[in-house]
Amino acid sequence: MLATMQRLGVAHTRSRPAVSNDNPYIESAFRTLKYRPQLPVKPFENLLAARRWVTDLVHWYNHEHRHSAIGFVTPTQRHAGLDRALLEQRALVYELARQENPQRWSRQARQWAHVDAVHLNPDTPQIKEPQHTQKSA
Repeated sequence: MLATMQRLGVAHTRSRPAVSNDNPYIESAFRTLKYRPQLPVKPFENLLAARRWVTDLVHWYNHEHRHSAIGFVTPTQRHAGLDRALLEQRALVYELARQENPQRWSRQARQWAHVDAVHLNPDTPQIKEPQHTQKSA
């Protein structure tokens, strides 16, 4: 794999999560791809077959796959501005179900608020370790 990448002029990295030099959006899409049951296990018959498969994948990813980071709506719904209405409807359905059967809800239900900004590798606050001082005897 490394030799093929070098031959194609692709720089490889050995970066850790959240410290990627790669395109995080491509990395996220690749992870989703890896765990799809439809991932081919055999080589494609030809270039056209590979292109058709990728075209179908991109259509699924954008029009059918509900992304957790944007409230389980599709990217197409998000970009078309349909996500707010969908999320409001889901919140209403959850609230009505909670009122109808409150003992079923042992904890806070999923929040269906609109997500303004999406980050694949959000900054995490650094936890400062307490400074330990040794007592001299």
